[in-house]
Amino acid sequence: MREFSTPLTVVVPDTGNLTDDVVRNAAEAPGSVVFSRPASDGEGWSDVTAAQFLAEVSAVAKGLVAAGVEAGDRVALISKTRYEWTLLDYSIWFAGAVTVPVYETSSEEQIAWILQDSGARAVVAEGAAHVARVAAVRGGLDDLMHVWSFDDNAVDILSRLGEDVADADLEQRRTTATPLDLATLIYTSGTTGRPKGCMLTHANFMFELGVATDELERLFETDGASTLLFLPLAHVFARIIQVGCVKSRTRLGHSADIKGLLPDLQAFRPSFILAVPRVFEKVFNTASQRAAADGRGAIFDRAAETAIAYSRGLDKGRVPLRVRAQHAVFARLVYAKLLDALGGRCAYAVSGGAPLGDRLGHFYRGIGLTILEGYGLTETTAALTVNLPDALKVGTVGRPLPGTAVRVADDGELLFRGGQVFAGYWDNEPATAEALERDGWFHTGDVGEVDDEGFVRITGRKKEILVTAGGKNVAPAVLEDRLRAHPLVDQCIVVGDGQPFIAALVTIDRDAFPVWAQTHGKRGSIEELVDDPDLRAAIESAVEDANKAVSKAESIRKFRILPDEWSEESGQLTPSLKLKRNVVMREVRDDLAALYLP
Repeated sequence: MREFSTPLTVVVPDTGNLTDDVVRNAAEAPGSVVFSRPASDGEGWSDVTAAQFLAEVSAVAKGLVAAGVEAGDRVALISKTRYEWTLLDYSIWFAGAVTVPVYETSSEEQIAWILQDSGARAVVAEGAAHVARVAAVRGGLDDLMHVWSFDDNAVDILSRLGEDVADADLEQRRTTATPLDLATLIYTSGTTGRPKGCMLTHANFMFELGVATDELERLFETDGASTLLFLPLAHVFARIIQVGCVKSRTRLGHSADIKGLLPDLQAFRPSFILAVPRVFEKVFNTASQRAAADGRGAIFDRAAETAIAYSRGLDKGRVPLRVRAQHAVFARLVYAKLLDALGGRCAYAVSGGAPLGDRLGHFYRGIGLTILEGYGLTETTAALTVNLPDALKVGTVGRPLPGTAVRVADDGELLFRGGQVFAGYWDNEPATAEALERDGWFHTGDVGEVDDEGFVRITGRKKEILVTAGGKNVAPAVLEDRLRAHPLVDQCIVVGDGQPFIAALVTIDRDAFPVWAQTHGKRGSIEELVDDPDLRAAIESAVEDANKAVSKAESIRKFRILPDEWSEESGQLTPSLKLKRNVVMREVRDDLAALYLP
């Protein structure tokens, strides 16, 4: 059993809680800009100082206290990513309560389960549609006292409600929570089964951010550091960046609409961003397709290969002269435009939630955007490992953070131990006992390896390993990551468990398809062209490229293009854009059978 650990390099507080950062910021630098939110007139951004944020948080927290929210009560947040989400999160903590994030795309059934299981006493929702979903299930929620809505002036209502609460009473409530007390209850979106509530304490966040902001000092501590959050704050990945920004006084903005993200990035001009791999794939694929539509496809392809070669040269300590010369040309013609689209100041990005793939990692570093890929789960308060600006190995998820240990079990499963590992699942002892050993080792369910320098590589999910009829073990993630890198591929699932060979089902990217169709003189929808020879040839090339990453026995022998679109709304993807394999496998039963017809 292989094991690697990194010594703790910082002092993690053993008193206080997450609200102390807000109070400290206002005391030490009251005029510093800690947030920028969309201006009330819809034009540009309006700054929020540390003193102003403390005042707003305190006012809303007093309203929660006046409404009867007690220390330890659970308060649910159902909203898109916006400034008010962060404001309420800290207000809930100031009131001594526990935040229960709920994805704003959740169904009535999902909302009912989370509110009932958590025993939520209050809900703060975004708008009428979310309030209606709560109202539809409220009959079975005996603990629920209040439902407020951002769109119906929840912030103002709560602020007025708490006007008679004394500062001393709020301070007493704010300081109630210790590091061992629950800060948030995050329900795993999960690719299978009913969501489980992950209990994350103030200590979990304090440990995680104590080491992460120190290790990622170049992101958080540089002059003018800022980031724009556009991932759901219900996801632990975005949440930890939120808390990290508050802790380090890094200017934070919010963008709720992914479709309007590019204008927001150009206006906000972040110095770093965070995203899941699918976002980086879509940015690359969109740029590739637009270049092809403008007749510059060959130039873009050469620029991409040069960027990859340049980054690989950096790893070897020597970039060939020819590559350096080509890179200098493409830096002006191609790379600068891509970086300008992110606001022109972005030098780093943090990627998590799924494997990025070394090709994309090298491409982005080659154009001047270093992606620091990390790894973690909801149960581990986000990051367990991360690549650092000065300790980077593309294709891995980095080394364990200080104070964290990793162990590779005999079956290849990765186990971790550290101060960021959760306290267990809410009201679910059997699930806790299955995931968390008595000595603190957490079973991730992911399969991976650790090299001699401590860099971790994720190779698949333990429960998703395919075993062919011939007994060959195949990790589908390796092939799926390569397939999705093709501009025309939106989603895919690699299959073959118990079958004579490996195969794949592929869906087409609906943004890239019209450009491809126009370029190739095609008329018709995806549904009409699903068996088109040229479309099949394009996907065949993606399959051939994916097969380069595996042995012949693991390679994809057949594939089938589906006319469908898999999405979060239709239930095949989680909010972090991971494929729900069990759902998809149920829905594609007939297509799967067709792949293996003689």
